Amino acid sequence: MTETLTLHGRVIHGGRGEGRALVSPAPIGFLGGVDPDTGVVLEPGHPLQGQSVAGTVLVFPTGKGSTVGSYTLLRLRRSGHAPIAMLNAESEAIVAVGAIIADIPMVDQIDVRAIHTGDWVAIEDGAVMVRRG
Repeated sequence: MTETLTLHGRVIHGGRGEGRALVSPAPIGFLGGVDPDTGVVLEPGHPLQGQSVAGTVLVFPTGKGSTVGSYTLLRLRRSGHAPIAMLNAESEAIVAVGAIIADIPMVDQIDVRAIHTGDWVAIEDGAVMVRRG
């Protein structure tokens, strides 16, 4: 049985994107935490360690880390390994700037606990449609 859920959040960077969700219960730091050439999460002990963010709708509570993390998102875009879109419970400046300069649709003020890895997620500006099943 297919279940569809519609969420609404605040647009950090507008746009449209859809794909499979990759969900982290922990914040993500892009500088040193994600390989900009492969999209693989490198941070030791991180729940997504060893998984790639490339081509996913990346769902995580918030960002963390150095301001250079914004440029890591840009490098991910240039290498072809960026997420399709990003959803946060609460955006912070580093990831927001990264989404803007890398042209990655981003929405925050979303209940990220309502989305599971593998769900199909479509984002159009502040509307987020989640399909599972």
